[in-house]
Amino acid sequence: MARKKSVVVTGVSTGIGWGAVKVLVGKGFHVFGSVRKPADADRLKAEFGDAFTPLLFDVTDEAAVRAGARQVEAALGGATLAGLVNNAGVAVAGPLLYLPLDEWKKQLDVNLTGVVIVTQAFAPLLGAGGAPAPEPGRIVNISSVGGRNANPFMAPYCTTKFGLEGLSESLRRELLPFGVDVVVVAPGAVATPIWDKADETDTTRYANTVYAPALEKLRQFMLAIGKSGLPPETIGEAIATALTTAKPKVRYVVSPSPMQVLMTEILPKRTLDRITGRRLGLLPE
Repeated sequence: MARKKSVVVTGVSTGIGWGAVKVLVGKGFHVFGSVRKPADADRLKAEFGDAFTPLLFDVTDEAAVRAGARQVEAALGGATLAGLVNNAGVAVAGPLLYLPLDEWKKQLDVNLTGVVIVTQAFAPLLGAGGAPAPEPGRIVNISSVGGRNANPFMAPYCTTKFGLEGLSESLRRELLPFGVDVVVVAPGAVATPIWDKADETDTTRYANTVYAPALEKLRQFMLAIGKSGLPPETIGEAIATALTTAKPKVRYVVSPSPMQVLMTEILPKRTLDRITGRRLGLLPE
């Protein structure tokens, strides 16, 4: 019997990562999924059975990530990893002028440096770095529509997604000698717990700034997104396409509002400034 193709997905406890595991397992892949808590590892193992192997690491912990890579290498038994999906991430919000620097650094560490740590650790298993593999794997980086259009008060998150777009483009060209492709999947609003955390966000620290009313409007908008966004499995299908289609695009946008994406791709930035400023009450009177 042929060995199942294997994929590593980071940040699979909930949301897009969980959706990716569900879809990929359903398509016959074996998924190695990273989580930070043993309880999540046990829960997902019970849900997905033998088709899923948990990896316990935080993407910012280089030693733990490399230990996870060794675990996967041993399980592959010389086979090539079919894919690496860099999904793990957090979303930090707040006005840049007042944002605590430790929160800024956390955002960069998880969403950008973590991607580099994971990619360096698992790239050799995809066929990068040595002699070209007969069937090299692919890297799928989970960006966002916020990687091309940045909303106010989301500067930390959008900075990392803009950065991930550039990282992906550079890496795709660097990996040409090995045949390892790099594809970006850029979701719009997805119904995941990352948006629910908007309800827990403490905006009182900004109560005495000009931004207080606009921040509350943004918080309500984020809560609405958490209820009306796409199901995570929809992004999982896009990830599966990016991993398996013969000639993938370099970037897949998956959004519940194609018109909104069209606006952000076509409208002049100054026009978008005015639209956004009007909606949030940021324009001077």
